[in-house]
Amino acid sequence: MGITGVKKPVHVKRPDRVVTLTTKIDIFVDLPATQKGSHMSRHVEVINEIVDESVRKPVTSLESLCENIAGILLNKHEYAGKSEVKIESDYFLERQLPSGIKSLESYRLLARAKAERGKNINKKMIGVEVIGMNACPCAMETIREFLAEDYPVCKNELKGVPMITHNQRNISTLMIEVPSNYVIEADDLIAIVEDSMSSPTYEILKRADEGKVVYDAHTKPRFVEDVVREILTRILKNYKDLPDDVEITVRSESEESIHKHNAYAERVTTLGELRK
Repeated sequence: MGITGVKKPVHVKRPDRVVTLTTKIDIFVDLPATQKGSHMSRHVEVINEIVDESVRKPVTSLESLCENIAGILLNKHEYAGKSEVKIESDYFLERQLPSGIKSLESYRLLARAKAERGKNINKKMIGVEVIGMNACPCAMETIREFLAEDYPVCKNELKGVPMITHNQRNISTLMIEVPSNYVIEADDLIAIVEDSMSSPTYEILKRADEGKVVYDAHTKPRFVEDVVREILTRILKNYKDLPDDVEITVRSESEESIHKHNAYAERVTTLGELRK
């Protein structure tokens, strides 16, 4: 039992700056059979105390803030055995278009933490949501076959050449557990997810930029499941020092342009399973 949708500004200390994030916070505790309900005001009190403190002393990360709140929730609710905290926030990074123009692009930060009384179980996760673009490999290959039939003299030349295909807006989410004494930067996770798609997308594109984005996407066609596989591959490559029991969740959804449904892929696993 808990509360959802509490909006608060949070100050987060980055290596070179302090970032103010407008966050949405959800907090929960479990109830024993003898307890009819939780003390709702205590939830809000905890958020106010911890988040207001971040204005004076910026937190190191959203996942650490979640972990702190989860622990204090158990202190405030003496009857509860477990607590959970979720935080999400809009986030902006400067990106450079192919033409050199710079633009602030939007992403989403996600953070989770769970605590369990008496078992010293505290788990925190950091995550990102990224919007990009996919070009469908299947339709591309079919078009290549059509052209080879119509222009047999060009059959060999068509191999490997980017072809027209239908495009998809892809929304992918990556969540990874952060063990104690480890730091995982959200900016790095955003780069991993964005690079795993056919192409990034941008708020502003000049004509030449549009052409370059579309061309780049068609040179790297991806199915939705390809995006999930690529994200996991990059996680393995970039976080070799993380322990085997680190949990990872990757979800990817492509909004179809020629179907009335969407394509979806998901993998929930650990680093140890991936390394095998």
